[in-house]
Amino acid sequence: MSNQELISTYYEAHRDELLAFVSSRLCGADDAEDIVQEVFLRLLTGTRPITTITLPSLVYTIARNLVFDYYRRRQSREEYEHVLVHSSQVEDELESVLSAREITEQMERGLARLPENCREVYRMHIYGGMRVSEISQSLGQGYKSVEHRLGLARKEIRKYLRHIS
Repeated sequence: MSNQELISTYYEAHRDELLAFVSSRLCGADDAEDIVQEVFLRLLTGTRPITTITLPSLVYTIARNLVFDYYRRRQSREEYEHVLVHSSQVEDELESVLSAREITEQMERGLARLPENCREVYRMHIYGGMRVSEISQSLGQGYKSVEHRLGLARKEIRKYLRHIS
């Protein structure tokens, strides 16, 4: 029996089984039909000798590799689309950078109204990302004292930002 006859016989007998295998890996994607066709096309155009023993393993190996290729292409496409969408929104991002800068300026104006010790604690918390315990250790002050000053600073900044907006 020639390779072509062996492959066509296997295709007729196991096409639906292979389609179910590929569909389960692609979560029911419509591309499963294309992948199954590609498997048998590669087998038919191949030059290696095929036997009835090696054919099932070869079919499923090719199918698995094509499924992996499908996901790699899909991931690359999604990343590329993300870059395209991202580059088309540069103008929007510039506006958001400006608004972030404006918010920071407004926050600094509000901070200028606070006592120095509250201002320092608030800056360490917001800009330094430090927790109350870290600020307390860094300044060598009591935990409750730092917590109280941070609470006062937050309250004043919220009030100031509400007032200006």
